[in-house]
Amino acid sequence: MSKLKVISEKSLTNNSRVVGLLAQLEKINTESTESDTARYVTSKILHLAQSQEKTRREMTAKGSTGMEVLLSTLENTKDLQTILNILSILVELVSGGGGRRASFLVSKGGSQILLQLLVNASKESPPHEELMVQIHSILAKIGPKDKKFGVKARINGTLNITLNLVKQNLQNHRLVLPCLQLLRVYSANSVNSVSLGKNGVVELMFKIIGPFSKKNSSLMKVALDTLAALLKSKTNARRAVDRGYVQVLLTIYVDWHRHDNRHRNMLIRKGILQSLKSVTNIKLGRKAFTDANGMKILYNTSQLPVIPVTGPVAQLYSLPAEVDDVVDESDDNDDIDLEAENETENEDDLDQNFKNDDIETDINKLKPQQEPGRTIEELKMYEHLFPELIDDFQDYDLISKEPKPFVFEGKVHGPIIVPTAGEEASGNSGNLRKGLAMKENGSPKGDKKATLVDPAKEDIKDNDRTLQQQLGDQNRTTSSVHGLNNDIVKALDRITLQNIPSQTTPGFATGMKKDHGLPLTVLTCTKACPHLATCGNVLFEGRTVQLGKLCCTGVETEDDEDSESNSSVEQASVEVPDGPTLHDPDLYIEVVKNTKSVPEYSEVAYPDYFGHIPPPFKEPILERPYGVQRTKIAQDIERLIHQSDIIDRVVYDLDNPNYIIPEEGDILKFNSKFESGNLRKVIQIRKNEYDLILNSDINSNHYHQWFYFEVSGMRPGVAYRFNIINCEKSNSQFNYGMQPLMYSVQEALNARPWWIRMGTDICYYKNHFSRSSAAAGGQKGKSYYTITFTVNFPHKDDVCYFAYHYPYTYSTLQMHLQKLESAHNPQQIYFRKDVLCETLSGNSCPLVTITAMPESNYYEHICQFRNRPYVFLSARVHPGETNASWVMKGTLEYLMSNSPTAQSLRESYIFKIVPMLNPDGVINGNHRCSLSGEDLNRQWQSPNPDLHPTIYHAKGLLQYLAAVKRLPLVYCDYHGHSRKKNVFMYGCSIKETVWHTNDNATSCDVVEDTGYRTLPKILSHIAPAFCMSSCSFVVEKSKESTARVVVWREIGVQRSYTMESTLCGCDQGKYKGLQIGTRELEEMGAKFCVGLLRLKRLTSPLEYNMPSSLLDFENDLIESSCKVTSPTTYVLDEDEPRFLEEVDYSAESNDELDIELVENAGDYEPSAQEEVLSDSELSRTYLP
Repeated sequence: MSKLKVISEKSLTNNSRVVGLLAQLEKINTESTESDTARYVTSKILHLAQSQEKTRREMTAKGSTGMEVLLSTLENTKDLQTILNILSILVELVSGGGGRRASFLVSKGGSQILLQLLVNASKESPPHEELMVQIHSILAKIGPKDKKFGVKARINGTLNITLNLVKQNLQNHRLVLPCLQLLRVYSANSVNSVSLGKNGVVELMFKIIGPFSKKNSSLMKVALDTLAALLKSKTNARRAVDRGYVQVLLTIYVDWHRHDNRHRNMLIRKGILQSLKSVTNIKLGRKAFTDANGMKILYNTSQLPVIPVTGPVAQLYSLPAEVDDVVDESDDNDDIDLEAENETENEDDLDQNFKNDDIETDINKLKPQQEPGRTIEELKMYEHLFPELIDDFQDYDLISKEPKPFVFEGKVHGPIIVPTAGEEASGNSGNLRKGLAMKENGSPKGDKKATLVDPAKEDIKDNDRTLQQQLGDQNRTTSSVHGLNNDIVKALDRITLQNIPSQTTPGFATGMKKDHGLPLTVLTCTKACPHLATCGNVLFEGRTVQLGKLCCTGVETEDDEDSESNSSVEQASVEVPDGPTLHDPDLYIEVVKNTKSVPEYSEVAYPDYFGHIPPPFKEPILERPYGVQRTKIAQDIERLIHQSDIIDRVVYDLDNPNYIIPEEGDILKFNSKFESGNLRKVIQIRKNEYDLILNSDINSNHYHQWFYFEVSGMRPGVAYRFNIINCEKSNSQFNYGMQPLMYSVQEALNARPWWIRMGTDICYYKNHFSRSSAAAGGQKGKSYYTITFTVNFPHKDDVCYFAYHYPYTYSTLQMHLQKLESAHNPQQIYFRKDVLCETLSGNSCPLVTITAMPESNYYEHICQFRNRPYVFLSARVHPGETNASWVMKGTLEYLMSNSPTAQSLRESYIFKIVPMLNPDGVINGNHRCSLSGEDLNRQWQSPNPDLHPTIYHAKGLLQYLAAVKRLPLVYCDYHGHSRKKNVFMYGCSIKETVWHTNDNATSCDVVEDTGYRTLPKILSHIAPAFCMSSCSFVVEKSKESTARVVVWREIGVQRSYTMESTLCGCDQGKYKGLQIGTRELEEMGAKFCVGLLRLKRLTSPLEYNMPSSLLDFENDLIESSCKVTSPTTYVLDEDEPRFLEEVDYSAESNDELDIELVENAGDYEPSAQEEVLSDSELSRTYLP
């Protein structure tokens, strides 16, 4: 205890001494006393600064005046020793503590004072060496922290001072080293770089760098870093090319590579490569590089050595992928790293503000402010889309005619008679509105004597069965397939659904449940049809629509040696689930007739015609072999080295309407002329390698990412490599285990009609193709990226389709909605399908209303019906996010199902759903935009009725609900995310947004209802794919015009969300290590509905009258219907390599702006009030 006290007193004494010495030094400055005293005082301060970290911390702490005293003395004194003492003190201060202390020195005006001192010191002849070393060392450290340093140095005239010092002291390495470090800082300014180049700095650097030498390696490294920075200037790069320095750099690199066997000088070799990279940024430099055989030199020196089988080197190469596979994004920001590699900064030194620039900090802007936007007279145009608010149901045959005691479940969320349905309008007006609605949609039926159709009494064809009949079928199986006859294409227009029971093939898991069935066809074949390689047959008169090519060799029977299946294809069967079969090929063809596309597509892709069912096996996230990216890039480089080996033949070209498809048998055939297709051009590079170029979004010159195309003419046992070479995103889940999707027509005819994850050697990397500034949003120097994957096709002359994600076309949506409408029970379910508006190309944007029919047409039940809270859902504003449509499909099917919880959910809410906000983009194969060439999810603030009709009218619906005091309880926009795993939500919170700005005081002052977190928490308990820790509730400036933020801020919906679904898979929970499929996506849509019902229980003032056991039972039903009964379970312990995956925490899907938040918003601690509300309830309700 006494020892501790002594230490404390000693520390206090030292700190007091520093304060006293600084005060004494300040007094010396004011009284202009003798220099000996200042020399003595500064030496004492230097001694304390060198020996005590606490002293250094105190002198640079907030509120300390020590730095000002030192700089003032430095500025005024003429004594050389005093100056050296103060400079030594400053070196001690900025050496420890890294960037924060350097920034502190800059903030006190240190840069200007030291630059002026350098000017004064240079006037002495000869300059004092120690003084110059100290000044340059400090300036080299603080320069990067001063944004105006380059300008200050140029104005003070210090550029040539430093340059001349190097020229005159080339052999004095102690002086030259800090001078080179400062020249590197100067060169960060492009004007300074050009000025220095004119004075011979490039030539000077080549006097310092040279062949391999064990001496002065540190000087060599700094000189190369300086040269690389100087050569970023095009003027200096041209000067280097003109003087032949490209060849010199290559020669030096080869020499260092040959002698540096132990890799002790990697930084020097890296510096040479950086210099070459800077030179080759100009066309002249690239020519000089190739003329000097640079490609071959670097290619040869980059090959891996022969790796021994055992020993430490073998262990090194067996480690998981790290630097080898990291996507290089150095060109994506042009900031020059001016800090030495060994300089580190403490955590408290990190300046985090630059990462938070996109977070909204204005509290007034953050506070939701309901803005009407349009007058009530203008909003009346939407009255006809809300007939449920005025219909009295007097003409409907409802379940009950007897009134029952009516009990409100809690607080009524609005007036019993809403403003748009006043008493004076209850007569003729109500009937008029009802008649209008029935005329447009016919559901609920407009007939005054509408009765429930009894499916048992109806004679309905197999291919148009009602939902009730389909629910009754317990043992339906898919049809068997024998083959194709020679008239197969002409017979396709007679395809019907078959339900022929047959034995189950051992290869399929018996008893497996699926989300929906798929019709398969019975076709017979006696011989192959080689003449059917061209497009299919006309399927209906009028506008021509064709099916794509069928495989012309007939249906292959399974190999005898295949232990998983029988040789007879007749025995193959897939059990169909106990649910509605929403896919109808004949109906799909009818729907396609009315779909309008810009290219006027006349073909139908087979996957869209046949449909898709989830495969009966798990698809694990792909393990990526170490070095695959290195290998692929090396193969790309070989194209430039061995150009004679490259075929370079165009085999598919949409830009050339007169293009003739090559007839050679060993060339793949491509096609994308169908709905949602995207492939612009294909070039054969090698015999089995093809470069693919995607279309940009229509009326745009970028957004290349979504692909969907057909391939035919393949041979089995051949590895085909596909390179999609004009992608734009800087990273992708293709680097972290995601595979493209493939659909085989041959497999579909063999009773396996599903999209599967396919491809090996997959990686996503920056290529050498540059994007024009117009295609890069005005930015220069942007590169394209390549998705590469290798495929071995299982069948000869098959027809296969590849896609970025599971396709879901506009015609598929219309087909599904028609099937749901025709199959629902009108006595139980209130279902309407309206047209919200027409798109730019004349396609209708569907609006769906779903709720429960009132129990009777008596006053109390009609009141309960009208006063149900609204839930507003939307999806597919970005066409390339097809997973959003599959989630929406799961939601729609659940809402239309006959389960007790679905009925309870319908009785609790009125659902307004816009399942596809961007039909034109989906139809035409866009990735992100509509036909206007704009991202519709950035138009919600001020949508244009002519350019953005779907957004304008969707917002109008919400504004109408706000105007009639029927604000939705929940708004959710379904999206897909290309860079993160799992399913998660983005919401809006003032408190969490302020908290992320590090303004804790302001955050504590904000009072906010934390109810916005309840639904995500519920989903994290009941939905296995949902991840709460990935959720964010931060409001960003760049997202202020998105649906989520506008609906929250302008409409006033507190629970306004974007729900993001991964394109890849999950890294937590039940699906950890598995790629996501349509089964899991549809399950997520159903779980979202269950979450809404549980939200009802938590938000209702009275205990909800539905037993929790029923909810748990429903949850089990959903899970059992989505289980994958596979004999093997393959779950990765770690689904990603050890290098950090780039994660986009910005609050919208697939953002082009790579803005990252410092921390994950999911770590935010909610208030105690919310914890009490949710956790206690959740633990009681949801946990087993």
